[in-house]
Amino acid sequence: MRPIHETSCLRRHGSGYLRVVQLGTSIFLIALGAILRYAVTATVSGIDLTTVGLILMIVGVAGLLISMAYLMAWRPRRGRLVREQVVEDPYREPPRSY
Repeated sequence: MRPIHETSCLRRHGSGYLRVVQLGTSIFLIALGAILRYAVTATVSGIDLTTVGLILMIVGVAGLLISMAYLMAWRPRRGRLVREQVVEDPYREPPRSY
């Protein structure tokens, strides 16, 4: 088995596995489905291209929602844990004499 080289369409995760970024695939399916549903006027015997286009758009939207959910769940947190650190001031005022 040959190793997979990391390219722009693959993302390395902390566990070392490579995962294909699915946002582009989902957008491609939505665009292809929209083209088949609204722009193609050809007919094919046995297949309704408008139905195929609708199915591709639904699958693309579902994939996009799932991808966005994973991105939101696994993104790094913006907030930082701030620990309270007490530092004594090295300068002390001299005692007042009245």
